[in-house]
Formats: sequence, structure tokens, C-alpha cells
Amino acid sequence: MTMRAAFAISLSLFAISCALNERPTVDPVRLAQLWEPPTDLEQRDLFLGVGGSKDAPDPNELYEFKEAKAVGTQPGYDVKDSKGREWSVKLGEEGRPEVAVSRLLWAIGYHQPSVYYLPRWTMVRDGKRTSQTGARFRLDNTKNMGEWSWRKNPFLHTRQLAGLFVYQVMVNNWDVKSQQNAVYRFKDEKGPGPRDQYVVKDLGASLGRTAWPVGGSKADPAGFEEEPFIERVEGNRVRFAYQGAWLEPQLVRSITPADVRWTAQLLSRLTPKQWSDAFRAAGFGETEANRYIRRLQQKIAEGLKIDGF
Repeated sequence: MTMRAAFAISLSLFAISCALNERPTVDPVRLAQLWEPPTDLEQRDLFLGVGGSKDAPDPNELYEFKEAKAVGTQPGYDVKDSKGREWSVKLGEEGRPEVAVSRLLWAIGYHQPSVYYLPRWTMVRDGKRTSQTGARFRLDNTKNMGEWSWRKNPFLHTRQLAGLFVYQVMVNNWDVKSQQNAVYRFKDEKGPGPRDQYVVKDLGASLGRTAWPVGGSKADPAGFEEEPFIERVEGNRVRFAYQGAWLEPQLVRSITPADVRWTAQLLSRLTPKQWSDAFRAAGFGETEANRYIRRLQQKIAEGLKIDGF
């Protein structure tokens, strides 16, 4: 083979790699409704999250019962505190994983509501006080403008939308569907970031073993550790061991190695304290938290070295 022929082949391969790796760009103002570059990633407070201490619920507060949760698989309530703030309270096994996964997702630039975990709290209903077990508290400081679809949205085929799905795979969130997505509009125009934000909420079906349609496990360290991450790269598409998102098969088939590396690079910037704080905020003990963190860091390392365009 002549040098000219070898150069031509190399140039062709480079052109093919660029084409395979190409993702459309979106106007930065529009993209900011889904994701903003986390220039301060390493400084973000993952114990208090996006709402900080100002939004945090007081565990010693008396929360007034408004109504019982009418949708979803986990029991819960809508309550109001003495400041007049309204909260969506989720009981059950999803509360802890939702808070930890939400903290990490916010850290890498995606919008999240103000969520917290209270290991104990008190509700007042018809004048009677009752002690409650651990629950996720989500501040209702936004107006839900409706769900957004994984299949039809302003960010279709972008690296940021692909990265959002890669993250769901990494945390083993098997309940990925458009019904879990919402466009939130902040009631206060001075809220954090854009007034309208595209959010994946209800992240509690995570940190376990994936399965669908019968459902996987949640906050299950053994199941999380045992499930593989990347099986292979085939035709510049990543094949995951992940068994969720059956309602969105186009997502599973669309991820490139570059999408995985992009997401892993963001997560690799987290500090040891941030990892610890995210799980501590969610009420996990150190031993259990370290198991999730270790497995996530293994997935990050795997994602950073994946071959392909």
C-alpha cells in the first residue's frame, strides 16, 4: 500500500468517526432548560443540594396534613409547614435512593427539584400528632407544566439528552418513562437557573438490580454490585446489561461510546466528600453508602476507557 493510499484510508476513517460521533447542537438558552455546564461541579454542596439550607425542611416541624398521595406505587402525603411551604412527601423504599441519585444528577449539571430525606418527622392530622418514619420531602415551589417525552422534546439526539439516559443506566434506574418527566416552572422568577426546567423526577427505582416489566429492586447494594454495566460495543452503539426502560427502547439502542465517556467524565470530577455527602443526605449509613459509591466509581472507570467513537 502506498503512503498516499494509507493517508486516504486514514482520512476516510477519521471522517467516518466524526460522522458517527456527531450530535446536533441546541441553542444554549434552550439547552439550559435541561442542562447547564457545571463549572462549579467540585464546589457543589451535595449534602444540602440545589435548595441549600434555605429550602431544607425542619425535622422538628409539625407538618399539616393536606391530602394523601393519589398516584404512584409508593404511599405519601401532601403537607404544609408553619412557613406556608407545601411539600410532597414520599414514604417507602424509594425515598433514600431518590435523594442520593438526585444529588448526583444535579451535581453534573441537570436540573432537579429541592429534595431532602428526613429520617423522622411529625404530621398533624385533624389536630392529632403522629410520628412518621423516614421520607423524601420535595418542595413544591414550582408549577408542573406537564410531562415531557423522551421521544419528542427540544433536545432530541443531543449529547446532553443521551448523557441523561446514560446516567439512568449507571444508577440502575429501571423505571425510565416519560411519565416520570416534568417541565417545572418556578413560581418565583428568581429561582435557580431558567424559569422553565426539564426534569427527570421520581428517581427512586434506582441503586438495585434492573428488570422490566415486573420491576427490579431498589436500594439493594448486592443487586447493584452484581449487575454488569457495559456488555459490548456493536456498530458504534453501546450494549448495556441494563434491563430497564422497556417503554423507551429507542434510548437503549441510541447510545454511543462518546455519550458514555462524556457522562463518565462529568461524574469523575466528584470529590470524595461529595460522594459521601450525597449518600449521607439520603440517610444511608457509611458501610452501605460505600458499596454504592465503589460500584458507581467502577462504572465511571469502565465508561472512561470504552472504545469507539
